[in-house]
Amino acid sequence: MSDVDYDVLIAGGGLVGASLACALGGSRLRVGVVEPVAATAAHQPSYDDRTTALSPSTQRIFSALGLWPELRGEATPIREVHVSERGRFGFVRMTAAEEGLEALGYVITNRRLGEVLPVQAAAQPNVDVLCPATVRTVTVRPDAVEVGVERDGAVNTLRGRLLVVADGAQSRTRGLVGVDADVRSYGQVAVIANITPERDHQGRAFERFTPDGPMALLPSSGGRCALIWTVPEARAEAVLALPDQDFLAEVQARFGYRLGRLLKVGARGAYPLAVTTAKRFQAQRAVVIGNAAHSLHPVAGQGFNLALRDVAALAELLMAADRAGEDPGSGTLLGRYEQMRRNDYHRVAGFTDLLVRVFSNAVPGLVQARNLGLLALDMFPAGKRGFLRYAMGRAGALPRLARGLPLEGV
Repeated sequence: MSDVDYDVLIAGGGLVGASLACALGGSRLRVGVVEPVAATAAHQPSYDDRTTALSPSTQRIFSALGLWPELRGEATPIREVHVSERGRFGFVRMTAAEEGLEALGYVITNRRLGEVLPVQAAAQPNVDVLCPATVRTVTVRPDAVEVGVERDGAVNTLRGRLLVVADGAQSRTRGLVGVDADVRSYGQVAVIANITPERDHQGRAFERFTPDGPMALLPSSGGRCALIWTVPEARAEAVLALPDQDFLAEVQARFGYRLGRLLKVGARGAYPLAVTTAKRFQAQRAVVIGNAAHSLHPVAGQGFNLALRDVAALAELLMAADRAGEDPGSGTLLGRYEQMRRNDYHRVAGFTDLLVRVFSNAVPGLVQARNLGLLALDMFPAGKRGFLRYAMGRAGALPRLARGLPLEGV
């Protein structure tokens, strides 16, 4: 093996890339992270005021990495999930107590994740964070990948044994390694905001299906709720321009009064919704993870959790390869990774897309059937348990970190 600057080069130092750097921290692997936007920048997209719902498997990953104590204080537990459809009779209620769990998940701001993860990644003795820096070129050699990285107007070439593409759904690096992606727009926009209701949420999360699209209110800190309201693209601009009281009235009309009156709304943002699927999760000496490999509709809150299982699986394979003296960029290792992750992706993507399609269809017979289905799900614990296995990331085989086990035992 020829000399290289890094064993693993990570393109993208956002939440996913930083998590992988943390997972590989303290190992013998030399890790470089290339990130174009400083974590402290006001326009850093990974660290905005959006919230993320962490599944129990993601919480276990952060616990196994020693990160949970720094996140726990600002993570709001989800004690109950209530799913319903506006103007219909069906509903299902799922509680942590029924499952014997402390929580069905946790809600945390991306900003808090962004305050913890890159700092911890940079603190690892075997990790170099190059920021601001941008990947400009990728050249694959038989024994290494050569990455042209621009910093301060100059482009330098770094040699690595593996390039990890983790720079988001709009990834440019994905194309540089020769991986195409299919992108399908839902024709919808997610409008997000913090809302203060009259009543305490008591750890309850609500998923409300409306004719416009799904609306979620997630429990957050300070008695607030994080709103994710899906609207058609054609309505998004008008919704964002509404005065606060009119905006609250629109949300109230769709959500109802389960939390009493909605009193206050914070700054609003909007994000177009599309599903992005890389045609391959690997290329020669490169692997594609997180949103660069697969971005999902937010209806089931699975995107970041799926990405963290990518991190857990890849870190496990890389640590095992290092202990065995194997090449981290070998086609055999990357083939094993793709095989491990394909089933999880198809399962979660299918589940998410099914929810969107079933609850977006206004055919009368289907409307009645899906509401009967919700009632049946609420009445039969075994059905709810199966539903929760998908929602909490417990379906299928899980990597060690997602089971709360350290990588030292690999």
